[in-house]
Amino acid sequence: MNFLAHLFLSDNDAPVMVGNFIADSVKGNHFLNYRRSIANGILLHRAIDGFTDRHPVVGRSKQRLRQKYRKYAGVVVDMYYDHFLATNWSDYTNVLLETFVSETYQTLQTYVSLMPERSQRTLYYMQRSNWLVGYATFDGLGRALSGLAGRTRFVSHMEQATCDLKLDYPAYAQDFSAFFPDLIRFSHHKLDQLRTSNLHS
Repeated sequence: MNFLAHLFLSDNDAPVMVGNFIADSVKGNHFLNYRRSIANGILLHRAIDGFTDRHPVVGRSKQRLRQKYRKYAGVVVDMYYDHFLATNWSDYTNVLLETFVSETYQTLQTYVSLMPERSQRTLYYMQRSNWLVGYATFDGLGRALSGLAGRTRFVSHMEQATCDLKLDYPAYAQDFSAFFPDLIRFSHHKLDQLRTSNLHS
């Protein structure tokens, strides 16, 4: 669910960004149905998710939430981390968040006809409510979490997660600051690997 981080980690490469965006809607080996540059984005997304799930700092964040949110703790942490990326955006790039988001929406719209229907719907609502910029505020984050809660199969309590973020804000901020540079390094290395593999495929 951490759309902002995935898009940011796409190295300003439009097809990679598209693949990264649609990855949750592309199951199994169906990535082979896409041209290699978009498939790289799908594979990068999966690698980012795997790295994130295994990282001890992320595990620490999830542990604070597990008793209340159970299997949704990881989703909540993803959203918290997108909040911290949005609020600390200038620590990681010289491009304004609003500029990045506007250009990202334009890029994704260019490829919308190639996207699965689920991803097309997500993009429509994301752009209409400007989720990516909204993550920076408690109100915007709360709306996003409430929207997720309304779409889950089981009771998730995610609509309450902004309150829990406020209670332990410095701890989650510290976790994000410790984790995100590791994720940036991993993502750059993984994308380099994927691009290099193209030369031998």
